[in-house]
Amino acid sequence: MTYPSYFEAFDYQAMLADYPIGDAFTRRYTHMSRDELRSIQNAQFLKLMARGWQIPFYQRHWGAKGIEPGDIQSLDDIVKLPTYDKSDLMASIAAHPPLGDFGGLGGADRPPAILHTTSGTTGKPQTLLFGPKGREVGNLLVARMARWQGLQPSDVVHSVYGHGMINGGHYIREAFTHFTNSLFLSAGTGIETRSATQVQLMADFGVTVVVGFVDYVRKLAEVAREAGLIPGEHIKVRMITGHLGTEDRAATEAAWGGAKAYDWYGVGDTGSIAGEGPDRDGLYIWEDAHYLELLDVETGATVAPGDKGDMVVTTLYKDDVAPCIRFNTHDVSALRLGRNDTGMVFDRIEGFLGRSDNMVKLKGINVFPHAIGALIENRPDLTGEYVCRLTRDAQLRDTMTVVLEHRAAQDSARGELAEVLRRGLGVEVEILLVAPGETATLTQIDVRQKPLRLIDERQQPRTNSGRPR
Repeated sequence: MTYPSYFEAFDYQAMLADYPIGDAFTRRYTHMSRDELRSIQNAQFLKLMARGWQIPFYQRHWGAKGIEPGDIQSLDDIVKLPTYDKSDLMASIAAHPPLGDFGGLGGADRPPAILHTTSGTTGKPQTLLFGPKGREVGNLLVARMARWQGLQPSDVVHSVYGHGMINGGHYIREAFTHFTNSLFLSAGTGIETRSATQVQLMADFGVTVVVGFVDYVRKLAEVAREAGLIPGEHIKVRMITGHLGTEDRAATEAAWGGAKAYDWYGVGDTGSIAGEGPDRDGLYIWEDAHYLELLDVETGATVAPGDKGDMVVTTLYKDDVAPCIRFNTHDVSALRLGRNDTGMVFDRIEGFLGRSDNMVKLKGINVFPHAIGALIENRPDLTGEYVCRLTRDAQLRDTMTVVLEHRAAQDSARGELAEVLRRGLGVEVEILLVAPGETATLTQIDVRQKPLRLIDERQQPRTNSGRPR
């Protein structure tokens, strides 16, 4: 029996032509019009739709809305298609275990495939599937972004993305080793490589770039200082590229001795969707690879430019295994308005502003727990670590308690911090101050790529039968 190996399963040179990297990337997309870009997107979308109609998941999902292939003639028709989210994928897996019917892996002649899962931040880990083309384009987009931000072949890169079944650490490693000449240290989370060991490795190998989620990246700076390794002196990190979220980059940059921090955004299903450029003025959407919509959290309608909405992603290049067509990430962002200084044709977003499925309604106000990070940044009395606990009393009144790590744990600070959060969130919350490190068991910052920031302890109302409504 003969079958193609991984790199024989797609045209690698054609991929590099379609998705340029380095100087070729900036030349193409700083000289392209929005009309030319739309034409590229449209051609990719029609190819993607042809693949989508071969997938049982989409046949069922679209057919339930009465949609037929002839109904979708161009990218303009994408709004006719229903969105889907993780719950639909988990239902597919439950009905067609263990992989679901969204991958298109049926038959003996299936292409090579990669299996990973998400981290399970919002529940049970989700199955992720990739074909060679989809995987390598996703890898390329990360490397292309890092190179545009300033990554050099001489850099030594330290990654704190997790491994195991989780997708993140593996595809970041592939991105840097396949598409850059930098040396790469795949340290992973604190449970994979102890934090104290990580900072010593960083000093020993001369790490200059760190990649990962900002929460743990910032913690490593404190661990380094505790070990007598001064960031900027013993560990000369000059660049951080990772998920900054809603928090102010200044504190992270200061913690690492003045390193420059760059934000980017992506999810497991899609890979990198957007990232900052050298101007650090919003996150550029990789529009040659993705079509991004911002939809109202409650109505699903397209939001006005500048307004917040759920990011709904169509991954235009993923036309081999597990196509991604109108996937609702439930991550919230907004378009950044105005011109950019790079000349890049791509639109920009503000970055990750919170999760709509973690949004809490308190006294009629929508509260995003992730927004708290930006409100408590740059305070010397706080470590920046926090977690929100949501409870409900017998009268069905919800209360959010924000647990903050305070260096002195002085109750006298509670009132002032409560007022800071009230002004920033628009609603009153309870404050609990704890010593540095005491939120770690709740956030699981040492073992997770993305720390937990909301713990929902509410009990569901019960009917007379004793069953949840």
